[in-house]
Amino acid sequence: MDELGARAAALVARRPRDARLRRVGTSRGGTPLWLLSVGHGSRHALVVAGPHANEPVGGATVLRLAERALADPRLGAGSDTTWNLLLCLDPDGARRNEGWLSGPYTLGRYFRHFFRPGFLEQPEWLPDGAERAALPETRALLDLQDELRPFFQCSLHGVDVGGGFVELTHDLPGMAQRLAQTAARLGIPRELGPYDTLYWPVLGPAVYRIPPPRRGDLAAAITEAAVESTWFHPHRYGTVTAVVEAPMWGVAAVEDGSPAADAPAVLRTVSRTLRDDTRLMEGFLAGVRPHLTHVPDADRLLAPVDDYLLVGPGLADSWDPDTHPAGGRRLPPLDSARLTALGISGRRVALRTAGLLHQLARAAGREAADVLPELDALIDMWCADYSEGYGARWIPVARQAEYQARVVLAAFELAAAYTPVRSHSGESGWGSGAAVPMHTE
Repeated sequence: MDELGARAAALVARRPRDARLRRVGTSRGGTPLWLLSVGHGSRHALVVAGPHANEPVGGATVLRLAERALADPRLGAGSDTTWNLLLCLDPDGARRNEGWLSGPYTLGRYFRHFFRPGFLEQPEWLPDGAERAALPETRALLDLQDELRPFFQCSLHGVDVGGGFVELTHDLPGMAQRLAQTAARLGIPRELGPYDTLYWPVLGPAVYRIPPPRRGDLAAAITEAAVESTWFHPHRYGTVTAVVEAPMWGVAAVEDGSPAADAPAVLRTVSRTLRDDTRLMEGFLAGVRPHLTHVPDADRLLAPVDDYLLVGPGLADSWDPDTHPAGGRRLPPLDSARLTALGISGRRVALRTAGLLHQLARAAGREAADVLPELDALIDMWCADYSEGYGARWIPVARQAEYQARVVLAAFELAAAYTPVRSHSGESGWGSGAAVPMHTE
């Protein structure tokens, strides 16, 4: 986090006329929330990095975007657009991931040092609605959206294991083609059926339409990417929001659209495995929890554990053809890509829980040390399932960031050309239709 701020400050020192850095808020832990702005145009693009603590690629991406906006007058200085780049929305959570961020980049190291706060502490979500946003990070983002009224907003996310995809609040014709070109040139698999877009409209291969906000229970929000989020808050200004997901470990099979040989059998296996894994984790939690009274801030690790143990059985039931809840939504047609994504997702719930419990057991010391060998063995076995069973392969950070930056620029260009824009005066209109040539491919 400190390095990210230092690099942004160095960029501003190098180009003080065209770039500036300001503090737009403070995290719960007292960390500044920094906004890097490039250009002086009347139209604003807002890019939010680090909304999820375990997804660091956005920090590298916003610096690339800043450099490109400074280098190309059609993007930043000299254009009608100001790029506003929020360096990290959850800096406190990001610091808790520093145990794996310095490498070596292995699945075992990642999950043993994984941290993502509980759902109610994730600043991008609005589980109680915008008017009651409790977190200072959330309030800072909402205030920024209301100040800038951006025509384009982008949230930068990372997929730990799987492929890249894009979620949009508005259809951007041409996005799927641009995404396919970028992914092919950089060797990034596209995820053709992510579990969190399972019931969402498909706008094109690996491009999905985010449904409008609706009230729902906590489990539904967690498993469906929490559509009651800051993604829709600036909708009143005509803003189009793009959520750009970039994978850390790529899996080729997530873009295999071929028919599945026996989808019901695969669903039964995935569901049974998730139930079994959840019961295992519940047993570990029961053994560890009594020894956490002296562990500082244990509640921050327990909250996501409780969330994952809550949603695991519900996910398993919703996928299992033998126990699908009466009145529940029917699963869409399941090809090989979707079944692969569901298998990866079920294992992810268990691995994240095991990693968090591993950290809690270490913090508890000798009283909980007896569970560590078993947790280590499970984490190693499940990570091997990812690497050997699914063929998960690490994607270098520079390639992750380059992929994400190109996709953001493609979405920006399409939004500038085709989406409704509302001025600060409140009058609605359409973009000029003149696309900005990026030449990023």
